[in-house]
Amino acid sequence: MPTYQYACTACDHEFEAFQSFSDASLTECPECKGEIRKVYSAVGVVFKGSGFYKTDSAQKKTSSEPAKAATPAPATPAPKTD
Repeated sequence: MPTYQYACTACDHEFEAFQSFSDASLTECPECKGEIRKVYSAVGVVFKGSGFYKTDSAQKKTSSEPAKAATPAPATPAPKTD
């Protein structure tokens, strides 16, 4: 079950509540019976393992493939200056 953080707007009491996704949000402070609000904060995410980075899905070069020789570009004649 997710943990939600709440803070009272009247007495500044902060608390956490374990609630299901389908449960309605709490509306009353357990300390002073004042109005409360949900507190939102950043969530830390760490990607571990393969598959999360651009380099993980890049084609890998194998040593069994023959090396391709570079083909030189055709030479273009220099313009004539008279």
